Amino acid sequence: MLRQRIVTAVILLAVLAATMAAPTPWPFMVLLAVATACAGWEWARLTLPAGGGAGAIAVGVLLGIAALCVTFWWTGGSRYDFAAEASGALLFNWVVPLSALLWIFGATVAVVRGRSDAPPASVPLTLFAILALLAAWAVLALFFMTHGAVFLLSLLALVWAADIAAYFGGRALGRRKLAPRVSPGKTVEGAICGVAAAVIWIGVSSLWQGTFGHALVQRWTLWGALPIAALLGMLSIVGDLFESLLKRRAGRKDSSNLLPGHGGVYDRIDAILPVAPVALLLSGVLF
Repeated sequence: MLRQRIVTAVILLAVLAATMAAPTPWPFMVLLAVATACAGWEWARLTLPAGGGAGAIAVGVLLGIAALCVTFWWTGGSRYDFAAEASGALLFNWVVPLSALLWIFGATVAVVRGRSDAPPASVPLTLFAILALLAAWAVLALFFMTHGAVFLLSLLALVWAADIAAYFGGRALGRRKLAPRVSPGKTVEGAICGVAAAVIWIGVSSLWQGTFGHALVQRWTLWGALPIAALLGMLSIVGDLFESLLKRRAGRKDSSNLLPGHGGVYDRIDAILPVAPVALLLSGVLF
């Protein structure tokens, strides 16, 4: 299993690096659209009756098509100015802020309540999947197209650092369960290590221009950016626990088996989904 996880991770990182280094944004944007579609299918399988079926496929297909259409408008030049502006206004004035609010005040409450025995089928949670995935896609796409690969990777590194630190910190120091009804393996000590890693990463990465941390410090100063980093670190944990809640309700270990050794795409990006919209709103980056 460990070998399979490593091989899959290496392949994914190679594909990510290749698409980001391409001379046009399209390879990465197509990869991002495919990932969004797959995650939408996986999420809908957890929240639609009878495992989703055709409904889950429809959710994934619609998300992928929407992502590709908006990409085409954003990169199509002056002929598509109206479509680009309209889609940007809808996404960044409504979808992203609403998604951020639902993650902070909705998903967090659901995780704290820990109702893992609730019925898995839920139309509101399926609609939330569409909203959350569109918001995250829009933010990641915007960051990449306007600020480049380094800026986007520096944000993703915050999530990765929090996740790795939470895992190893929990294994070494974990004593008190964080959310036993949702994910028995998560500990308070691990969560603290994860948040601390996010704060440290923003502090260190802010020293380099062109990073997300540098943009935060430019807008909020270092002492304002560090609490924001802590908030983003906490949200990454909420995203992880929220997916665990959905999977526990649906009786599934993984969202799918698309990524050998890693489960599904949603399993790999669950922590990014709540972080992305809040990161955009607090960074001051504009469409």
